[in-house]
Amino acid sequence: MSTSLDPESILPTVAQEKMISDIPVESAVASFVSNNETLPSVVVDWDGQHDPENSINWPSRGKGGIITLVSALTFLGAMASTIFAPGVPFLMKDFNSNNNQLASFTVSVYVVGFCIGPLILSPLSEHYGLLPYITDRTLFRFLQGLAGCLPITLGGGTIADMYPPERRGTAMAIWTLGPLLGPVIGPVIGGFLAESVGWRWIFWLVTIITAVLSIATFIFLRETYVPTLLERKAESIRKLSQNPTRIRCKYDRGQTGNELLIAAIVRPSKLLTRSPIVFILAIYVGLVYAYMYLLYTTFTPVFTSQYGFTTGTAGLSFLGLGIGFVLGQVLVGIFADRYLRAKAKQSTDGKTQPEHRLPPLAVGAFFIPVGLIWYGWSTHYRAPWIVPILGIGFVGIGCVCAFLSSQMYLVDSFGIYAASATATNTVVRSLFGATVPLAGSSLYGKLGYGWGNTILAFVALAFCPVPFLLMKYGKKIRMDTRFQPKL
Repeated sequence: MSTSLDPESILPTVAQEKMISDIPVESAVASFVSNNETLPSVVVDWDGQHDPENSINWPSRGKGGIITLVSALTFLGAMASTIFAPGVPFLMKDFNSNNNQLASFTVSVYVVGFCIGPLILSPLSEHYGLLPYITDRTLFRFLQGLAGCLPITLGGGTIADMYPPERRGTAMAIWTLGPLLGPVIGPVIGGFLAESVGWRWIFWLVTIITAVLSIATFIFLRETYVPTLLERKAESIRKLSQNPTRIRCKYDRGQTGNELLIAAIVRPSKLLTRSPIVFILAIYVGLVYAYMYLLYTTFTPVFTSQYGFTTGTAGLSFLGLGIGFVLGQVLVGIFADRYLRAKAKQSTDGKTQPEHRLPPLAVGAFFIPVGLIWYGWSTHYRAPWIVPILGIGFVGIGCVCAFLSSQMYLVDSFGIYAASATATNTVVRSLFGATVPLAGSSLYGKLGYGWGNTILAFVALAFCPVPFLLMKYGKKIRMDTRFQPKL
C-alpha cells in the first residue's frame, strides 16, 4: 500500500543505532545490560513481522471482540443523537413552547459536541493511546455528544491498527453499522418510550446501556495503537537496563511530552487546512451528514400529519433509511476488500493505492439526489406511505457509500495518523449536521417537501464529480510535498 505518510519517515536518522527487532527482547536486554558502556543507542521495534505483541498479529477472536465492543459503543453514541427526536413534541408541550428552531436544536445540539470532541480527544489518542478515553459518558446532552464522538472518531484508527488494508473493508463495514444504524434505531425506541412511559425515560435507557457497556469496556478493551504498544515495550526494557536513557521507541522523535502533546492537538487542524483531500472529503461528507439529519427532523411531522401515524409508529419510518444503510454496508463491505485484492494482483509490486477505496463513493454519490427527489415529491403528492420510505432507502445507500468509502480512504492514506484524519471529517460533518437542520423548517415551510428536497438534490448532484476527481488526481495530490504538512 502506498500512503502519503510513511511511518518510517518520522524517525530521526541516527548513524550509530542498533535496532531491537529481529531478536528476542530478553536476549537484546541481556546483551544491552552486559555491554551498556560500549553499545550505542538502541531503537526498540517489534520482534519480527509476526510479533504477537503487535496488534495486527493478535488472534482473530480477540480482534473481533474489540471491534464488536467498539461498534457497540459507536452504536450507542450514534443512537443517542436521535433517540430523543420523537420525544421532542412531548418536551415542548411540557415546557409550553412552540419554537420550531428550538425543537430542532434539542436534537442537533448533541452533534455540537461532535464538533469539539474530535479536535481534542482524537489527537490525545495518538499521543497517549486509545483506551483511556473511549468510555467517557455523561448525562447532559451536549457533554453526551462530546463523549459520544469518541468511538465514532477513534474506531477507524482502531481498525487500522489491527487489520491490513486487504481485510480492512469488512471490518470497517461492521464498525460503521453503529454510526449509521444508531440514528435510525434510536427514534424507533424513543418514539415508543416517549409515548408509553414519558420522554424522560429515553435518557434513563441511554444511561443504563452506557453503564453496561462501560463495565464491559473496562474489562475487555485493550490498547491497539502501535506507537503506544511499542513505547510500553521500550519502557519494559528500560526497567531491566542499567542505562535506560539509551533505549527509545522506534517512533520516538526526541520531543518532550509537551511538544508531542501540542503537535497532536494541532494535527487535525493542519490536515484540514493543508491537505486538499481531507478538506474536500470533509465538506462532501458534511453535506451528506447534514442531509441525513435534516431528513431525521422531517420524518415525525410528515408521517404523523400526512399519514396519521402515532408518535410510536412514526419512529418506524426511520427504518427505511436503516434498510438502505444495511444494503449499502453489505454491498460496499463485500466489494471493497475484493476489489483491493484484485488490484493488488494486477500491480507489479503487489501494492494498492488508497484511491482504490473510492469506486463505491462514485456510484453512491448519485443515489442521494435520486432518493431526495423521490422522497420529496412522493410526500408532496401524498403517495402511499411505502413510496417515500423507499426513496429514503436510496438516500441510505448513498450515505453508506459516502461515509464508508471516505473513512477507508483516509485510514489508508494517513496510516498512524488515521485518527486525526478521521477526526477532521467528524468535526466538519458534525458541524453541518448540527446547523443545517435548523434551516429545515424554514426551507420546507416556504418551498414544500417537493421543491425543498429538489434544491437539496441539485446541490448533492453538483458534488457528484468529487470522487471521480479524487480517483484521477488523488495520488498526485497526496505525493505533492506542498500538501504534506509536518505532523
